[in-house]
Amino acid sequence: MDSSSSNDQVLVEENSFARTIILNRPRQLNALSYPMISRLLELFLAYEEDPNVKLVIVKGKGRAFCAGGDVAAVVHDISKGHWKFGANFFWDEFRLNYLLATYSKPQVSILNGIAMGGGAGASIHGRFRIATENSVFAMPETALGLFPDVGASYFLSRLPGFVGEYAGLTGARLDGAEMLACGLATHFVPASEVGSQGAIIIQYLTSDVANCGTGTTTTELLSYDLAINLTTIKDLHNDKLSFLEEELLKLNSSDQNVVSSVIDNFSLKPSLKEKSAFHRLDIIDKCFSRRTVEEILCALEREGMDKADNWISTAIDSLKKASPTSLKISLRSIREGRLQGVGQCLIREYRMCCHVLRSEASKDFFEGCRAILLDKDKNPKVKSCSFPIVLLWEPSSLELISDDLVDKYFSKVDDREWEELKLPVRRSLSASAMAKL
Repeated sequence: MDSSSSNDQVLVEENSFARTIILNRPRQLNALSYPMISRLLELFLAYEEDPNVKLVIVKGKGRAFCAGGDVAAVVHDISKGHWKFGANFFWDEFRLNYLLATYSKPQVSILNGIAMGGGAGASIHGRFRIATENSVFAMPETALGLFPDVGASYFLSRLPGFVGEYAGLTGARLDGAEMLACGLATHFVPASEVGSQGAIIIQYLTSDVANCGTGTTTTELLSYDLAINLTTIKDLHNDKLSFLEEELLKLNSSDQNVVSSVIDNFSLKPSLKEKSAFHRLDIIDKCFSRRTVEEILCALEREGMDKADNWISTAIDSLKKASPTSLKISLRSIREGRLQGVGQCLIREYRMCCHVLRSEASKDFFEGCRAILLDKDKNPKVKSCSFPIVLLWEPSSLELISDDLVDKYFSKVDDREWEELKLPVRRSLSASAMAKL
């Protein structure tokens, strides 16, 4: 590994008892490269042993927290050598996920932008996940011929009802309010500028009423004053996120209750948008609780016949465009995750990844990456026909995928040099360090 490369891609700021880790590949939406994963492992292990570090903050530079693992690089490496080159990437990434899930010190992830795939793995396992109005969460792996990994079978299976199956199979994007509603985020802190009313209040609280020059009456200003219950100027500033970071950097405590109380002072509960999937939880639970992917799809189609709802048709289209193999193994993975701990989930997911990389049952992952990430044509190879183009996933339909084929992804890899994922050895941890969702 090139240490200079990893140091450039992962920046560190030291402030008293806090360390701020900044993912620094903004042009690639901070996609996790292998050097970045190695560097993050190194930093988190060092900070846990350092008594002078009480708190770790993680954020991304630019408009993304982290758009996922750099699987395009994984595919490129495999094409030049052996599938085990790719397996090494997932080996270290999953070890990082486990380290974060069992971390003994508070980790605060500021998800002010895109947090998908590997980016979710680098944050959702941590103690505090702060969403904003700019947050976008998704696990889009089924469209790539992969499956929700990085411990997603653990955290998706613990979302309310069957939201995890919905998000994991369709790759649906959730905004910050939805992340808070389902527990993917622990807090919501607005990052945008306050409205004109807020600006008026700030001016009222910092200067003479007569100098406001807004045309707003004294009575109105006083009513605003009462309405905000003597809110401080800091609460109305146009960048609450920056103020929150400043307060966190002042802390000299690893007590999660202390950290939580600081974040609570800046957080609020946002309203869900009218078209939010969380207004359709009854349909999600009714359809995505079905035993098989085929039954889920049929249930959605029946709902679509009874209701004219774009959300239903979008969910159906997402399922029909995804890799059938990915859908089958993803559903089973999430269902098994309901009964497993995070370590067990990661060990199983590593097995699954190795089978995907070996391409014994299906080459969908390599075709999906070629189309979506490498060539960016979003058009996997197709069969010629006189009707609309048919995507060439192989096997091409859910009905062609047997239980035996699915079972293969969950079995040990038949290779003498292959070994089961070995998770980092953790010292005795309190229950709170092991249960963050």
